[in-house]
Amino acid sequence: MTGTMESISRDKAKEEIKLRGGHINESVSKNTDFVVVGAEPGSKYGKAKKLGVKIIGEKEFLKLLG
Repeated sequence: MTGTMESISRDKAKEEIKLRGGHINESVSKNTDFVVVGAEPGSKYGKAKKLGVKIIGEKEFLKLLG
């Protein structure tokens, strides 16, 4: 995750990912499935683009959570 989420806290988002069997890494690599991007994203956004990692917005992320 990078940037500020408006609808969900970062801690809550991480908790929801873990509940669904997902893993969270603090850095982006070619093995990253996707990066969730909020407002004013940081360097993870640029790195994800450079590596060709899927980038999703907050709304799409919330849809994935159900």
